[in-house]
Amino acid sequence: MALTGGIATGKSVVARILAERGCFVQSADHIAHDLIRPGRPAWKRIVSHFGTQILNPDQTINRSLLGKIIFSSDAERLFLNQVLHPLVQRQRSRVVRRLEREKTPRIFVSEAALTIESGFTRFFDRIVVVYCPQKIQVERLMKRDAMPAREARERIRSQMPGEKKIPFADYLIDTSGSLADTLDQARRLYRSLAADFRKKQLRKKSPRAGIKL
Repeated sequence: MALTGGIATGKSVVARILAERGCFVQSADHIAHDLIRPGRPAWKRIVSHFGTQILNPDQTINRSLLGKIIFSSDAERLFLNQVLHPLVQRQRSRVVRRLEREKTPRIFVSEAALTIESGFTRFFDRIVVVYCPQKIQVERLMKRDAMPAREARERIRSQMPGEKKIPFADYLIDTSGSLADTLDQARRLYRSLAADFRKKQLRKKSPRAGIKL
């Protein structure tokens, strides 16, 4: 299952609830952070392209500085995505294969902001879109990252608008209300996903009896 949505829409809140209920949640951001550690192939390509000025004294990539570069240039953002997305997808596939081999399978959840934009929707049985009005996104991003409004709006505009993601969704989570409301939606989402998962497992055991997801 893919859990997606724009920056500062509340994906991590929903992901936390799903993880607490036993889902295997894989964060694309966390994978990417590991891929750009010093010495890794992605690190080498990124430094070669952007130059050593993006490095901290310990040779790690200054993600804040890199973020300012890529969110102000479509071409630079495209380059970075072309480097990282195939590697993230490869890691995602490895985890899914491992989970499928386990005697007690779990619901796999990929938390990634760019699932739809990257063309990876076909990889998943279900797409969950987390969304809220752009005004709320801006306010949350400013508060979370101590970011000026102009920069927050720039980062949000660099992604596909939430309303354009909605048609791809099997399930929607509207986070424009209270935190309690978002948590309630996340819990209901888990129950629906668990029902979907049970049907899929039944289909694997009895192909004619199952329901295709």
